[in-house]
Amino acid sequence: MSKVELLSPAGNLEKLKYAVIYGADAVYLGADKYSLRSSSFSLEDIKKGVDFAHKHQVKVYAALNIFAKNTDFKDLESYLKKLAKTGIDALIIADPGVLSLTLRCCSRIPIHLSTQANVTNGQSALFWANQGVKRITLARELTLEEIAEISKTLVQTEVFVHGAMCLSYSGRCYLSNYMTARDSNSGDCAHPCRWEYSLIERKRPKEKFPLEFDSRNTYLLSSKDLCLAKYVPDLIKAGIKSLKIEGRMKSLHYVATVTSVYRQIIDEYYNNPDKFVFKEQWQEELEKVSHRKYCQGFIVGNPSQASTAAGMVRGKLSYYKSRDFLATVASQKNGDMSLEVKNKLEKKELLEVLTPNGSNHQFAIDTMTDEKSGLVVECAHANYRVTTKGSWPKYSIIRKKV
Repeated sequence: MSKVELLSPAGNLEKLKYAVIYGADAVYLGADKYSLRSSSFSLEDIKKGVDFAHKHQVKVYAALNIFAKNTDFKDLESYLKKLAKTGIDALIIADPGVLSLTLRCCSRIPIHLSTQANVTNGQSALFWANQGVKRITLARELTLEEIAEISKTLVQTEVFVHGAMCLSYSGRCYLSNYMTARDSNSGDCAHPCRWEYSLIERKRPKEKFPLEFDSRNTYLLSSKDLCLAKYVPDLIKAGIKSLKIEGRMKSLHYVATVTSVYRQIIDEYYNNPDKFVFKEQWQEELEKVSHRKYCQGFIVGNPSQASTAAGMVRGKLSYYKSRDFLATVASQKNGDMSLEVKNKLEKKELLEVLTPNGSNHQFAIDTMTDEKSGLVVECAHANYRVTTKGSWPKYSIIRKKV
């Protein structure tokens, strides 16, 4: 039985490496100015990322999922030919014009349709398949039953299982452009849907009327984060080819932790599907990274038709986490670890280590030496490189309880 693919985000080269090491089967990255995220890769870094991933038998997909304008096509063909030479495994595309050009000049590279194309039914899936698309990232606004029905078509299907959700149909929104002149459909969304709003009556401009939602404020446009960890077996049974994690703009800690959890869930399920039981420790692990309150999105039904619609999808802006990300293990040899510090790291405090195999351990630093000055230090700050005793493997994540 072939396993479902785990597809993780790569916002930069460092995050790509952590996604690979923590268990992704494939990673996706932004292709220069043609991606819907500002954290895109240069051709040089794409080649480095592809080489690293392929060394670990992991595929790399490049997103060229902007809604293109005429000016975007000026250098696109030349760029696509250069991109093809990096060894990229597939291209993620939303725009029909970009798709057409890609099929003409890079026909050997598989095309995956972006969720921006909003495929919500089997007929649309067949239409895109007839245009040369090999895989479709389905719209988030689908139930499990609808996903299963579309997955019966001859094209591969992929779904988002974790991460941020958009107010609009898979990102087709103009709020950011209108309110901040930042183009959400060119990778520069300012997320005005997550701001706090009040109602003001025209003749009483100084009076703000709260739109009651919770004790703090209203968040009518702000969605919760998606978490379908408990539904992985159902999605596998539905015929999904790939489970996708959102988060190219998220932290390295997020990428490693979330990838690790979904890797464990997938492997545990395939180990014995009939006796699979979801472990609460997986959910606890997902709570450790910075996130908005989790929800199940549309998977069990349309929230707009439910009596608890607001509570299911909309939520206040607050971010939650149970761990602070402090450092990574850059190297380890003969009982000495070199740590790359991300946030304030102090001696003697109780720390937690997440290793690439998904295990958690506790320890404390007795002494640490600043590698630049050679001095013993009591604490280290972001961008420090320090040496301390320990044998945790390279790429381990060091964090502490909030």
